[in-house]
Amino acid sequence: MLGSMSLATPAAQARTAPATHARTAPAAQARPGSAGQHRAAPDDARRHELAAFLRSRRERIAPEQVGLPLTGRRRTPGLRREEVAQLAAVGVTWYTWLEQGRDIQVSAQVLDAVARALLLDPSERAHLFTLAGADDPAPVRECPSVTPSVRLVLEQMAPYPAVVVNSRYDVLAYNAQYTGIVGDLEAMAPEDRNLMWMAFTPSRFRDVLIDYRTERLGMVARFRAAMADHSSEPAWKALLARVLKASPDFAELWQRHDVMRPGNGIKRFQVPGVGLLSCDYTNFWLGPRLGSRMITYTPLDEETRALMDKLPTGAPAH
Repeated sequence: MLGSMSLATPAAQARTAPATHARTAPAAQARPGSAGQHRAAPDDARRHELAAFLRSRRERIAPEQVGLPLTGRRRTPGLRREEVAQLAAVGVTWYTWLEQGRDIQVSAQVLDAVARALLLDPSERAHLFTLAGADDPAPVRECPSVTPSVRLVLEQMAPYPAVVVNSRYDVLAYNAQYTGIVGDLEAMAPEDRNLMWMAFTPSRFRDVLIDYRTERLGMVARFRAAMADHSSEPAWKALLARVLKASPDFAELWQRHDVMRPGNGIKRFQVPGVGLLSCDYTNFWLGPRLGSRMITYTPLDEETRALMDKLPTGAPAH
């Protein structure tokens, strides 16, 4: 199989929640060896990088930027450690340990407060949580829009089918050739333009996908893996509840707790009026994370190459 590819240069996009400064009780602050909301304690290299990163962010902030009064001459630039601790409502000793690279585990709530105190932008915030080995309660969000350049690439893929989907399997854009396989997506309700929904409910997509029962195993496993980063988001929870209610087959597969990362492979479609299309499908990631991607379908053999000329042409990408 081919490796996944990227069309875009890395760019972090996120929304930072409104600032609130609630004082953290001492028990909520992490101590060496204590448990917190985290993925794994960072190793030595990451702890040292985290310490250097925090110092650099602290030293760039003037006291007046965060509403603190100027109190005499400062020996070092930026904020003092105790000022960051005050702004984040955490203990001075604890914050000092964090900035010294000590082996402590820290909760997502405390990291969130530190990120706000240091005025971190979305990219910096994501970097902080990565270095700390913690899950961000306000992570980088996928941008649902499809740029004109991506639509142009979709059009230029002709005569080969191509579609843009997000990690939730929502269909975001596609070319005319893709509709020749899955049918008129514009005629569907917006909430139904989701490949997983179409795979588990009566649809043209399910009808033409020859190995749909096998393909659905991978779809559910990839959806579960992706949902780990989005489990609290309403759109994800709504889709999950909707498919669980509509499909006993999906409910059975969901209970297996299988997970899988997206990859490339082979799909076969029996398309009315066209014939059997055996395709290599390849993922082209549209951002730095495993979120939105363009999936292209290229012929696996000469017969499929010839048959793809029978797919619709001419309509601009949607």
